[in-house]
This record gives sequence, structure tokens and C-alpha cells, in this order.
Amino acid sequence: MTAIQAVNIRGYEERSSPKPHTVYRIEIEANVRSWQMWRRYSEFVDLHTELSKSVGSPPPASLPPKQKFSLIRSRTDTKLLDQRRVGLEDYLRAIVGAKEDKWRESFAFKDFLGVPVGRQGAGPPTQFSFATWLDEHIELQARIRAVRADINKRDALSDRGDVSASHKANVTAKAKLAGLSSRITTLEKGLEELGMSGIGEGELQRRSDMVARLRDDHEKLTRMVTVARQTSWSSTGQSAQFNVAPLESDREALLSANVPKPVTRVFGVIQPPKETEQTRPLDDNGLFGLHQTQMQEQDQQLSQLTTILQRQRQLGLAIGNEIESQIEILDDLSNEVDRVGGKLTTTNRQLNRLG
Repeated sequence: MTAIQAVNIRGYEERSSPKPHTVYRIEIEANVRSWQMWRRYSEFVDLHTELSKSVGSPPPASLPPKQKFSLIRSRTDTKLLDQRRVGLEDYLRAIVGAKEDKWRESFAFKDFLGVPVGRQGAGPPTQFSFATWLDEHIELQARIRAVRADINKRDALSDRGDVSASHKANVTAKAKLAGLSSRITTLEKGLEELGMSGIGEGELQRRSDMVARLRDDHEKLTRMVTVARQTSWSSTGQSAQFNVAPLESDREALLSANVPKPVTRVFGVIQPPKETEQTRPLDDNGLFGLHQTQMQEQDQQLSQLTTILQRQRQLGLAIGNEIESQIEILDDLSNEVDRVGGKLTTTNRQLNRLG
């Protein structure tokens, strides 16, 4: 359970959606973390009413009274807003510092401040407060780290030639990845709801980036557990040997070693797929994943090649335009040289006549 150490209201701001209103920035400090919540005055009034009903008695402090003048003036008068900010801060501090904990331990108060209130049931949460969202993100990060550790273990076992243990590690990684995508989606939807409840734009962008990183890590790990690692090579250049039964095609190749091989490359005839060291340890799902990965790599390489060719084309056009410009300059220079040469010839003739 998160114990609140301090509560402060250090600022406020005017918002225009869904209609003009003022929200106050509540800063909460707990044992191991701190966060902030944005609440408007009407939410304080709802909290006070809920605490009075659920606990059976009103909190030890009263809310600052509503202004009797126009709402427009109350939102533009900074002096009155500061007075209300101080009054709301005193109200929260009185609940946190009260001898009786029945108000601060109530669900309504914890939810108002975004304090983790625990999960209802064994499954992952579907609704989040400011702090429980972070708890779920931390748990998903731990799950991704565990999957990555299983993949590293699988690769190490594969290098040692222990196919059975390597397969078990890969299955364990797949099991831990199961359901992770849906939880990330739920976390993303929860962030959207928090954004509508008054979370700051900077904090909203930061958490959106956190979700995006989780999504990227999940996709990468999914590809890694789907496509088994290629057989590693030892320092002597020989491939690692596995204790697997020889395939039927291998038996036939051994039994017919002395039989001349027929011509297999015939134009227009589709050859059946052949087993390779890369595909031999894979099952159907692994082969499909390998095929998808190779197609993605080819698409990326084709995209890079297209980009390079487009850049080369642009450079070629730029060079062609520059050459045409230089030719025009040279033509003008040649014409100017001819014109000056003609003037010099005329001048020499006149000088000869004078001489």
C-alpha cells in the first residue's frame, strides 16, 4: 500500500474543453514515488459529499466556499484563485494528517489522488488511476525482461547442442508472451481515459512513448520466439551437431550415394523445397515465421534500394542541370571572346594605319 507523505497544490490553469473551467495541480509525495493530479473545484465538492456518505461523518476540514459573484470573475481574479488554492490544499492536508484514518483510507479519497487501491480479482486491471497505470507498466516491463531472459537462455542452450532444453526455453518464452499484447492495448486505452480526466499534455506524451516502446519490444520478441535461431558455428568452422533422427531424404541420399544423380534443373519445372541446416530444427510455425521474416527483410532491402536509386536519380538530374548551365556559361564566354577578339583586330588595324 502506498503511504502519502505530503500533499501540495502549487498551481492552477484555465482550460477551455468541454467548457471554460479552472483545474488545480495536486502534487502527491509517497514513500517511493511522487506524481500529480489535475482536479477542478466541482470534483472536490463531489469528493467531500462521497466521504461524508461513505464514512458516516464529514472530513475534519471544510472546503473553501463558492464565490457568490459571476463565474467569469472567479476565473480571472488571480487573488481569489490563490485563496481557493490554499483552501483546497488545507482541506487535503487535514485529511492526510487526521488522527483517524477512515477518510484517507477510503476508496474515494485514494481514487481522487490516484493512489493504488489494489486489484479486484486475479486478472490484470482494466481501469487505471494515475499511479496504478504506472504499476501495470512496470509489471509489463518485468514480463518483457523475463521473456528476453528466456530467449537468451534458449540461444545459449542451442549453442551447446541441447535441443530439448532449448525448445523448452522457447516454449516458456511463448507462454509468457501470451496475453501481453492485449494488456498493452488495455494500458493504451487506460491512458486515453486518463488523458480525458485531466492529465497534463507533457505527461500524456511521455506515457504514450512508454506504451510505444512496450509495443515495439513485444513485436521484436514475438518474432524472436517464432523464428528459431540458426545453428551456431564452432570455432573450427564445423556446424554444431544435434541429437536428431535423420530425415528420410538423408537416408535415401546415403543409400544411393553411388547412383548417378539425374539432371534436376529443368526449365519450366518447379523443384520441390529442400531441407537446409537453417530449416531442419524448425516446426511448421517456425518455418512460417522464418518465411515471414525473410520476406520482411527483402521488403526492407528493396525499400532501401529504391531510396538509393531515387537519390541517384535526383543527383543525376542535378548534375545534368549543372552541366547545361555550365555549357551556357561557356557558350557566352566563347561569344564574348570572339567579340573581344574582333575588337582587338580592328584596333590593331587602326594602329597600323596611324603608324
